[in-house]
Amino acid sequence: MTVASRPAWRRPGASILTALTLVLMLISAVAAIGTGTASAQTTGQDTTDPTTAGTRAPATKSRGQPKFLALSVDAVTPTAVTTTTDPVVTVTGTVRNVGDRPVTDIGVRLQRAAAVSASEELRTSLDLDQGAFDTVGPFVQVASELDVGERKQFTLSLPLRSRAGWSLDITEPGVYPLLVNVNGSPEYGGQARLDDARFLLPVLGLPQSAGSSETAPQGSQSGSATAPVPPDTSNPLAVTMLWPLTDEPRLAAGVPGSVGDKVRLVDDDLARSLSSGGRLDGLLDAVEYATGPDVDRDRRLADSMCLAVDPDLLVTVGNMTRGYLVVDDPTDPTGPARDGTGRDAAADWLDRLTTLARTMCVTAVPFAQVDLAALSRVNDPSLTASALTSPSDIVDAVLGVTSQRGVTWPDAGVLDDGTAHLLQQLGSTTTVLAANAVETPSATTSGKVTLVRDGDTTVDATLFDVSAAAALAAVGTDPQTPSYVPERARYNLDRDSRTARLQDALGAVTWSALQKPGSRSGERSMLVVPPQQWSAGSDEAATILSTVSTLFRTGLATPRPLSRVLAQPPASPTDATLAYPQRAIVDGTPDSVEQGVAAQIPRIDEMAAALVDDPQVPLTPTRFLTPLREDLVRAMSLSGRRDQDPGSVAAAEEAAAVRVHAVTTTMDGMFRAVTILSPGGVYTLASEQSPLLLVARNDLPVAISVRLRVDAPDEMHVTDIGPQQLPPRGSRSLQVPAEVSDSRTMVVNFSLTTESGHHLGEQASVTVRSNAYGQALAIITACAGALLLFLAGRRLWHRFRGQPDRADEGYERR
Repeated sequence: MTVASRPAWRRPGASILTALTLVLMLISAVAAIGTGTASAQTTGQDTTDPTTAGTRAPATKSRGQPKFLALSVDAVTPTAVTTTTDPVVTVTGTVRNVGDRPVTDIGVRLQRAAAVSASEELRTSLDLDQGAFDTVGPFVQVASELDVGERKQFTLSLPLRSRAGWSLDITEPGVYPLLVNVNGSPEYGGQARLDDARFLLPVLGLPQSAGSSETAPQGSQSGSATAPVPPDTSNPLAVTMLWPLTDEPRLAAGVPGSVGDKVRLVDDDLARSLSSGGRLDGLLDAVEYATGPDVDRDRRLADSMCLAVDPDLLVTVGNMTRGYLVVDDPTDPTGPARDGTGRDAAADWLDRLTTLARTMCVTAVPFAQVDLAALSRVNDPSLTASALTSPSDIVDAVLGVTSQRGVTWPDAGVLDDGTAHLLQQLGSTTTVLAANAVETPSATTSGKVTLVRDGDTTVDATLFDVSAAAALAAVGTDPQTPSYVPERARYNLDRDSRTARLQDALGAVTWSALQKPGSRSGERSMLVVPPQQWSAGSDEAATILSTVSTLFRTGLATPRPLSRVLAQPPASPTDATLAYPQRAIVDGTPDSVEQGVAAQIPRIDEMAAALVDDPQVPLTPTRFLTPLREDLVRAMSLSGRRDQDPGSVAAAEEAAAVRVHAVTTTMDGMFRAVTILSPGGVYTLASEQSPLLLVARNDLPVAISVRLRVDAPDEMHVTDIGPQQLPPRGSRSLQVPAEVSDSRTMVVNFSLTTESGHHLGEQASVTVRSNAYGQALAIITACAGALLLFLAGRRLWHRFRGQPDRADEGYERR
């Protein structure tokens, strides 16, 4: 089945029979619409108006889910065209019948749109109307009929260029949008375009046409119609690539630090990711191979790369190497658990990363991909230190390297003003931001700008291309659309296959290198920034690294180490203005989680101030409480919040809420674990100044300093005994001096507090009975004593005078 290059009614000398044929086709199309078979879709004929050929149609965003046939791209060869690759583009795909009726006369063809001329078109060109893909190939029949649920593979091949015959008509290097169109006739309907698939094809150079031996003249870029066409390498692009190694938070929340206990994980997915064939194994393996001495002999790729490692991942993997448990219920971190299966895989992966890190640049990303905007709003120094200051120290300690400092890469790719000033308080740094996250006096998509300055302390930003980063974020099993992607460039990624999304990333990564140098002199640069939580597989990661290596090998690019990026002075002395998109607010930490974090961090600080570091106890207060601070950071993680799958977003929301609740429960338990033991019964004082004997209990594994709080009636005065230190998991007797001025029974309430006054444990009520009679007893005693002295004196007086005493009457007679 073939289709003419122009509509029949535009041909000179069109006959009446042709007109009748067109009428019949229109009637068929109307019938198809009436039965719901071809609504809002064009017919299989090429209806492109020659007067608009070569112009870019507006983005339609009209690609809905297919009703009858679903087309997916399975493989593209070559993935990137060079002067040495095959001169024919081959696309392998699959057509599936996803409708409710058979489809007949199924054919596919390859179409091309004009080369991408602006960075934004790397996104919008994939959502153009089908008419923009005006260079077409012939239809190739896939099947005469596909029943419901059936599928059929196909292969399309089309030369890049040809003097005669069908071709993609590509005559110069560039990035070209391609479309695979599938036509068919659903039962009860007519022939119609039923689905399509789009992807980008990077052309780094044109190979010699098949069957030709011509060579291009020296210094010529066009040559002849069949000669190889090399790219322009007069001003190569300086490329820096960040390679993220991160994972979503896996440690069970609300579990304080310990010395010998195994850590608990919410699931065992990380074990699979670290094992052979897993995601993290693949990302590491791709770098190991691509930067190995046999492949990257001149170390150009290695010099351009910097491993961006999440310290939370290192903490988790390091704990896994010592054995770990997996809880049955993530909402019950201390509940039933089973042994994890990834101990050996974790140890092997960590050893490989340690070896690789010693050969190339390494930097730390903020802890657990924390939402920096939420962190700045909570504005707690200890939490900020855990999220931004400690990561580099953790990476250095675990990997045994000196990581690249002075760089902050926010997971969102954007900053708000509050975060910028928070970073400025920590010292000078360079942030890694999307080009549209700042507004500068002169438009720029690369380079370095200043955000905040205060004397010698500045917060700068090095910018990356939005479209390239968005295309990289779509690669892998879990495609995502970053928050910085503008609304006009957002579309449903589920319509594209993994192969198509990988091709889009390759085109986006290479596009800047293929652009002719502008009027501005100086170094052209590009920062390649995948998402921190990247789901790219091993083959996809290897293909991307291979494509970047090809840029270096062909002279289109040169490596630029991250250290050079950080040392580069800002392009403009004028401070830039931050542009924080609404989408970043939507994708950010929920208010409920942020409020929960803000409520718990003061309680952790209060407990930290009360705990005592005992040299005899290996568990220190810092080690005991640090996991809880880190849990609050993990609760504000952006991991999973931008996935295409709504289920992943909901799971991220639930995990954050569970973490806050678990920390709250743990802190409640800690404050209840230190208390006064109620003596029970009635406490009887031997005298009005007898001491009270109490017992204070500490069930925490760390010593704590407490104060005794007494609520006694006015008739009792209790002396403050000052701060008291309770041993770990032990008790201590407290002798409390008390003075009672009344003999009645009294109820005295005792409780413990921290030195700053925060309540600990439960209040104990003690019933006190004293043998003291107060002032009346003192008077009676004094009178009795005086009377006794008087009588004794009287008797002695009589004896001295020899006078008998009346008291002796009758005694002498006996």
